[in-house]
Amino acid sequence: MTRIVVVGSIALDSVETPFGRRDNALGGSSTYFSLASCRYTKTCLVGVAGSDFPSEAIGLLKQQQIDLQGLEIKAGKTFRWGGRYKSNMNKRDTLYTELNVFEDFKPVLPEFYRDSPILFLGNIHPELQLQVLEQMHGKPLTALDTMNLWIDISRDTLLDVISKVQILFINEDEIRQLNGTSSILTAAKKTLESGPDTLIVKRGENGSMLFHKDRIFILPAYPIENVVDPTGAGDSFAGGFMGYIASSNYQNPSFRELKHAMVHGTVMASFLVETFSTDRLVNVTDEDLEKRVQNFLNMICVD
Repeated sequence: MTRIVVVGSIALDSVETPFGRRDNALGGSSTYFSLASCRYTKTCLVGVAGSDFPSEAIGLLKQQQIDLQGLEIKAGKTFRWGGRYKSNMNKRDTLYTELNVFEDFKPVLPEFYRDSPILFLGNIHPELQLQVLEQMHGKPLTALDTMNLWIDISRDTLLDVISKVQILFINEDEIRQLNGTSSILTAAKKTLESGPDTLIVKRGENGSMLFHKDRIFILPAYPIENVVDPTGAGDSFAGGFMGYIASSNYQNPSFRELKHAMVHGTVMASFLVETFSTDRLVNVTDEDLEKRVQNFLNMICVD
């Protein structure tokens, strides 16, 4: 079985939406990614949590067969984030961000992880992403996620990392900011010229766009009647996408395989948003996944 290493944040989130509130819920980019990708392939998590991190959360990750040799538990508090979503769920206010042990996070990969054929660099500082790349053996298929903060404060380092990866995940506002243009198409062209051969632009409820070399694929979001909590949807999307790639032709995925990976990423994100935190994601059965993927393919197919 192909192995994926994911490096990112582990968090305890307090989230308020029009559907309610959940305090100190399991979150973080590497957590959401792992719980999606583990449906498809062996997933190895690298991150740091504090001594207050619940044993139940560790048990949940182990129950999903996620390898935790790369999880460091340090004295202190786990990274905590609080947010409140607007009525349309597209906008949110960050109420607080407490980095705690994550502030001094220096990812060190277990030797077992360094030979992994696939690496996902979650949304952490670009300098840390470079440090992780330097620890890998060989030339793994590497994907990267980022955010507007790193574009603001560490743009040159971020561009250096982007030049070294094959797949980039980024949202539509960030890619415009990164390239200084309002046109997603122009921004995508510039980004592909800088290194990656595959670009995925996340567009929230408007779906996503895939750019691969000179080809484009546009996919809507899976329709969900009640979106309860969208926190972690982008990370779950990336986990489903990369998990599918790992289970198929990861060394040289075709445009068709990349399109199907988009479908699986979208479906995994659609499960995630149905409940707070990871509640729905961890209870997805193979039958649930297969049924929703087929439903989605029927929706987007043009006879």
